[in-house]
Amino acid sequence: MPVIFKTIILLTIANVFMSFAWYAHLKELNNKPWIIAALISWGIALVEYLFQVPANRIGFTVMSLAQLKILQEVITLAVFVPFAVFYMQQPLKLDFLWAGLCLLGAVYFMFRTNI
Repeated sequence: MPVIFKTIILLTIANVFMSFAWYAHLKELNNKPWIIAALISWGIALVEYLFQVPANRIGFTVMSLAQLKILQEVITLAVFVPFAVFYMQQPLKLDFLWAGLCLLGAVYFMFRTNI
């Protein structure tokens, strides 16, 4: 499997965990003290790091740091939108599309030397 695909898969898994670590407590633990939510979120974030760190190490063998960061942001939005809509039951907004288009511009500028 090409390095970039391994990186994308690992970053996607990491982002699923991170979305839950950062935001699920707003829905699931809103009646608990913040310290409980923070501790649970840190536990989830640990799992996220078990995917994030290898993804970045693998990706850095073929991509620059800036390219890795932009890839991460694209994946973050791709994971966040379904998470927000389906899990957090937030309305789907056209702003998600505009943000995605802006990120496509960022992808172009970060990867154009490799195209």
